[in-house]
Amino acid sequence: MNRGRGEVRVEIFAAGDGINYPRAGQTVTVHYTGYLSDGTQFDSSRDRGKPFKFKLGCEQVVPGLDEGVSQLSIGERAKIMIPAALAYGERGFPGLIPPNTELVFDLELISFS
Repeated sequence: MNRGRGEVRVEIFAAGDGINYPRAGQTVTVHYTGYLSDGTQFDSSRDRGKPFKFKLGCEQVVPGLDEGVSQLSIGERAKIMIPAALAYGERGFPGLIPPNTELVFDLELISFS
């Protein structure tokens, strides 16, 4: 299943409950692995063995990740493709993410509150 608003693309790997979706201002707990568009892994909460928490829609992550996670229901796992403009853009993230790079996340929404 594909879902997408704007330029962020979401491909569902495993369906969630289809009922409970996080809203802006709620704290989401996710497991993710992040890749550059060439397939190079740049980060992973799974490798650290600790889920990542952030407040949705509050500029704690790149805008495209906020948009992608807001489309997932509890328990859903998806591939979220984020264009450079909604990731780190022209500046990139020195030493980790080159300028103008699309990011790809394998992400599971574990919970939110």
